[in-house]
Amino acid sequence: MKKFNSLKNNIPLPIRLFLGKALLFFIAWKIIYVFFLFDSQYLDSILTKHVGNSSVKVLNGLGSMSGFTAINETYPEIHYGEIQEFNMSVIYHNDKKILNIANACNGLELIILYIGFIICMPSSFLRKVLYIIIGVILIDFINIIRCVGLIYLREYFQQYFQFAHHYLFKIIVYSTTFIMWIVYSRKIQLKNESIQVG
Repeated sequence: MKKFNSLKNNIPLPIRLFLGKALLFFIAWKIIYVFFLFDSQYLDSILTKHVGNSSVKVLNGLGSMSGFTAINETYPEIHYGEIQEFNMSVIYHNDKKILNIANACNGLELIILYIGFIICMPSSFLRKVLYIIIGVILIDFINIIRCVGLIYLREYFQQYFQFAHHYLFKIIVYSTTFIMWIVYSRKIQLKNESIQVG
């Protein structure tokens, strides 16, 4: 216990405050999601449907490409020993199934992670709101472009699909989020001192 207290005291107070806030935010989000949002799937369903429909609109608007449709379907999964139905947006190209966009791929967790970081960092309320709005829009946009890229590769360049799905697009999405955090953190207030990062 003494070692833990010694280690804790060696961590600067602003970092301890940030980590404490981040932990509370994470716990609060998980409680809200598991007990209020998970079973209803309301937020997930809206976001998954939006990503699917937006991806199809982008694809159908690209030059001579057309015939893409997004249909909302359900799929069974076992949770806590029970079979539950979950929503997904299924992308078809001329009646051929191309891609399933499940709730896990709708970007919600990344959006919440981004918002949590902004909330926990010291800054003015208006600056936080501005960065949250811009960040959420940008993450959503990049996720839609990611799905568009995956659909395009699945249909026309299938040999690159797995690599892009598991590595390339994840690197792009997470790198963009990290860059937004860096930009936000460039000017933070710690102990009434303006500190510039980078």
